[in-house]
Amino acid sequence: MMLINTFIHIPGIGPAIEKKIWQSNVLTWKDEERFSSLNLSVSRIKDMKLFTKESNFHLENNNPNFFEALLPSNQHFRLFPEFRHSCAYLDIETTGLSSSSKITTIALYNGKDIKYFVQGKNLDDFLDEIKEYRVLITYNGRSFDIPFIEDYFNVKLPHSQIDLRYILQRLGFKGGLKKCEKALGIDRQELDGVDGYFAVLLWNEYQRKGNQKALETLLAYNIEDAINLETLMIKSYNLNIKKTLFSNSHEITEPSRPENPLKADLATIEMLKHRYY
Repeated sequence: MMLINTFIHIPGIGPAIEKKIWQSNVLTWKDEERFSSLNLSVSRIKDMKLFTKESNFHLENNNPNFFEALLPSNQHFRLFPEFRHSCAYLDIETTGLSSSSKITTIALYNGKDIKYFVQGKNLDDFLDEIKEYRVLITYNGRSFDIPFIEDYFNVKLPHSQIDLRYILQRLGFKGGLKKCEKALGIDRQELDGVDGYFAVLLWNEYQRKGNQKALETLLAYNIEDAINLETLMIKSYNLNIKKTLFSNSHEITEPSRPENPLKADLATIEMLKHRYY
């Protein structure tokens, strides 16, 4: 898939040179015997040989960090197919944005199973669960979710990151997660209009009044974020692939969307809207 066609992680090779490499019928790292025919300097061809050899080593040893460090953030979609088996879609909810704020819930989806973690119940179990993965896929997680988790638990997550914010921005989709979802045809149905601020209201309602419906609605919202990240990942990957020579061979079929195990309570949503809006 796309990663083995990639040359822009090699120093001195940008998108324009990479495109010329592909047009010269050097399409993968395995085409080393044709490197010498490229219209490139001897030193650059030497770098290509060294980096493709090292790239093969890291790919064979399931090490996405090597590629994440060398690729621009808006090109991290290239990691996805090869490391899809060890990816987790991650989203958190918090009590606010200040340094004193706490994590309320975390939703995690690996393409098959949905797991969620709740403050005061099983939140600490998240640290054991996240060890099962090598790549974390988020929206704005590089700036928010991951630093927040690391500060809150006093840990350093060693995972590679695919932050869809940068990938979608390159494609012209700007704004928050919900805006990008709508632009790409994702419908949240009864959760439409629920946002991060409303998630705080739901948590406060649960904490102050023990309203289980508020907690279930919050978790449904949080899980929806994580589930939708898979759809956004595949849509953005395919849209980027269309810009390359590999549009006929590398596109990924979108899987069936999993059912959210928790449901939003419309009565609770309407009650809070009436109270605070």
